[in-house]
Amino acid sequence: MMPRKLKVFQTSQGFFDLAIAAPSMKAALEAWGASSNLFHQGFAQESEDDAVIAAAMAKPGIVLRRPVGSRSAFREHAELPSAASLDARPHKEKAKAKKAASAKPSSKRDEKSEREAAAKYEKEERQREKQRAKEEAEAAKAREKRNAAVEKAQTAMLQAEAEHEENADALAKDLQAAQRRVEAEDERWRKLKERLEADLRKAKD
Repeated sequence: MMPRKLKVFQTSQGFFDLAIAAPSMKAALEAWGASSNLFHQGFAQESEDDAVIAAAMAKPGIVLRRPVGSRSAFREHAELPSAASLDARPHKEKAKAKKAASAKPSSKRDEKSEREAAAKYEKEERQREKQRAKEEAEAAKAREKRNAAVEKAQTAMLQAEAEHEENADALAKDLQAAQRRVEAEDERWRKLKERLEADLRKAKD
């Protein structure tokens, strides 16, 4: 199956302009971690800047950054913007995005390079999917291990509680029996004492 042709998309997020070579707007939004459709809102667009496209196509599927408002090259790791570049940041990004989206390509793209970038993206996407599957399997294994540990601890707790109740019940019964023996001894002593005292009084008389 032929790899899907890549396009380069741009947006701004926080202190950075972002660019990525991806097969679709949806893939770009997922890579950016966007919670809404920035394209429909006018805050993202397909890039027609040859320099941006070349940089993104060189690293397909990787989110590239540059300080917001600057014209510096997009890189995988970019420094924070300067105060000057922040002051120069356009205030009407939505209008700018729509204008850029409607612009026509400035030159014919290198189809061979684009095919190579698309193939590279597909290869790296398979690797990313494999890595995600590995991480999900490890997470599932960790959850299973944690659940087993919780179940074991809960079972031990229930067993200990049952043993405690059994021991407490036996001790309560022993205590009741001991109390009855104490009461019986008190009654025996009372009767014996009364008899002995009576014998003592009789002997004195």
